[in-house]
Amino acid sequence: MTAPKPNIKLMPPSISPWRPDENNTRRILALMSGGVDSSVTAYLLKQQGWDVVGITMKIPSCDAAAGKCCGAEAAFVCNDLSIPHYFVDVTEPFEQLIIEPFRQAYSRGWTPNPCVDCNSLLKFSLVWDFLDAEFGITHLATGHYARVVKTAGLAKLARAKDSSKDQSYFLYGITSNRLDNFVLPLGDLTKQQVRAIAAEAGLSVAEKAESMELCFAGEGDYRGALLPDQANRTGDITDMAGNRIGEHQGIANYTIGQRRGVGFAAGKPLYVGKINAANNTIALGAREQVSFPTIKADQINVLVPDEYAPGKQLTGKIRSYGDPRPCKIVDAGERDMIVEFDKPQFAPCPGQKLVLYDSEDNVVAGGTIVSSAAAGRLI
Repeated sequence: MTAPKPNIKLMPPSISPWRPDENNTRRILALMSGGVDSSVTAYLLKQQGWDVVGITMKIPSCDAAAGKCCGAEAAFVCNDLSIPHYFVDVTEPFEQLIIEPFRQAYSRGWTPNPCVDCNSLLKFSLVWDFLDAEFGITHLATGHYARVVKTAGLAKLARAKDSSKDQSYFLYGITSNRLDNFVLPLGDLTKQQVRAIAAEAGLSVAEKAESMELCFAGEGDYRGALLPDQANRTGDITDMAGNRIGEHQGIANYTIGQRRGVGFAAGKPLYVGKINAANNTIALGAREQVSFPTIKADQINVLVPDEYAPGKQLTGKIRSYGDPRPCKIVDAGERDMIVEFDKPQFAPCPGQKLVLYDSEDNVVAGGTIVSSAAAGRLI
């Protein structure tokens, strides 16, 4: 039985339709959010001679009539650049693939990363396939700070030149066969350089503030995307040994590693170290009690197969910020992997992502964290 086709719809052009330049075979789709990064991406692509089509995903929180659609700014930028712009309605698959799993993850005590899932499950799979079929354009670009490096005929995903802005962590789920046609114009630029380019080009979004919140939570607290029964069912707070020490306000309001807003004063720093959805409890512990070197991840995507093997010395990240840390692959399966870091990592969160890099800053593999343990222990 074949899976039903996702309900994705191309909406009418925002201003004027795309008319292919018959003299230009360098055609590319630019995913645009309405921010400065994707706007500069579209500008640079046009400067480089691409025939560019701007695309904005219409998601459940997008309501142009109520002024809640950042895609309107993307359309205005495209108009200024004489680039066609379209909305692609992904409301239904976004609800099914991103929002509902996000809710389910928090309800079982996990900390999901919906931005990574949106890239892996939607943008670089279903949406890319759909747009390729609609426009006959195989190349796609985004405003992410990362690089596609091509050596010896092989394309690899690599960290950005500006490590403080690197977003390769969010892109690890792209399949390797897509990398040849994936374009990242900002990979060698800093944020300051991007804003300078936007200002010089006269883009209206040159000074627009960065968005750091969830797009589908109305740019606000993630709790806005949770159902009331997920966010508000109280339960016990315990220490790491299981002794009751207080009451929490619903496990969906907490994440592993959280310190502020826990609602328990101990006279010393305590962090959420365990979340037990079955018992509706959270456990608090000192920093060393919630730090582990051995981490297991599943739903693996491998981009450099030669480096994905037991015993390989790599570096890894268990959250989007910070530099990769030295680690070794203990087990490299098709569906899951076990990695041991040289030093315990603070608060590995089930639901977050484990991403591995080689010595050249190329993404080797990544997956979803499912558990962690002390060194030498089986998971």
